Amino acid sequence: MENYSTLVPNQVIIGERLYEDAIDIVLANAQHELLIFDQDLSRGNFSSLKKHQFFEQFLSENQQSRLTIILHSATFFKEKCPRLYQLLEIYGHKMTVYETNETVKHAKDCFILVDGQHYIKRIHIDHARFKYALNDAPTVEQLNARFGELLEATQTTISTTTLGL
Repeated sequence: MENYSTLVPNQVIIGERLYEDAIDIVLANAQHELLIFDQDLSRGNFSSLKKHQFFEQFLSENQQSRLTIILHSATFFKEKCPRLYQLLEIYGHKMTVYETNETVKHAKDCFILVDGQHYIKRIHIDHARFKYALNDAPTVEQLNARFGELLEATQTTISTTTLGL
């Protein structure tokens, strides 16, 4: 059992390991919808077996579950997250990964939104400063509007299949 006692919701927290732990707390509350915006998934231990198991369980247990990921660059996802990339192949009907266009590459924060209620937000990709909260629908609503803007600025949908003639 993990010790999350040092993670206080609604406060700025600093540290890469604490960031990973807080992501786990927020993800553990996911039942229906996960929205992730990240530079490339290189921080937060998304390539781990633990994250893979979580996402696989999330996608397989609920018929209505939906995972949407927006990345500035999908290279790390494709090359360093093979288990997560494999889930895209298996659950492509309920999991979508997008890559942003150049107009929003200046966005340097990262966030995860869960079921319209819970979130974690990394303030800047280069600094392990973040805030998370459970049951904070007003903040999630604001971040969800931002997620929609980022979604409009996507140029590519990542696919596990190669199209050709």
